[in-house]
Amino acid sequence: MFKQRNPKYEFADLRDGVRAVVSQFDSRYWQEMDDARAFPEAFVNALTNAGWLSALIPEEYGGSNLSLTEASVVMEEINRAGGNSGACHGQMYVMGCIVRHGSDKQKQDLLPRIASGEIRMQSMAVTEPTTGSDTTKLKTTAVLRGDRYVVNGQKVWTSRL
Repeated sequence: MFKQRNPKYEFADLRDGVRAVVSQFDSRYWQEMDDARAFPEAFVNALTNAGWLSALIPEEYGGSNLSLTEASVVMEEINRAGGNSGACHGQMYVMGCIVRHGSDKQKQDLLPRIASGEIRMQSMAVTEPTTGSDTTKLKTTAVLRGDRYVVNGQKVWTSRL
């Protein structure tokens, strides 16, 4: 038996806002990006300028301070419209490391610039020689020594540097 729908969890306004941006990029745009093997700069810029890719950044740093569920709805709507959320998810989720673990100086310096689109932080370093991209088996370690982390390990593929 299905539970009754709860409008609180449907996020209609959020979905409409994302659709208003992504609908500007039709299938021809995506075909051109695929044919050219190009990064969809205009698409990512439009989502950044509309504030959708700063969803998880606190308002005090220029973000929207949305929940993780709401950020997932943004990605869902990008995909539903035929867009490529793969070009966006790093921009949205990677800065969570800075939000949670960054120093006050890093937050003040980086988060407003990410939220405005001045800089992008989309880099990921997951793939290792013996584990591939299975993040449950990663061998790289980061150990706090004094006021710094010492990182040991090897990566074979790093994205968006």
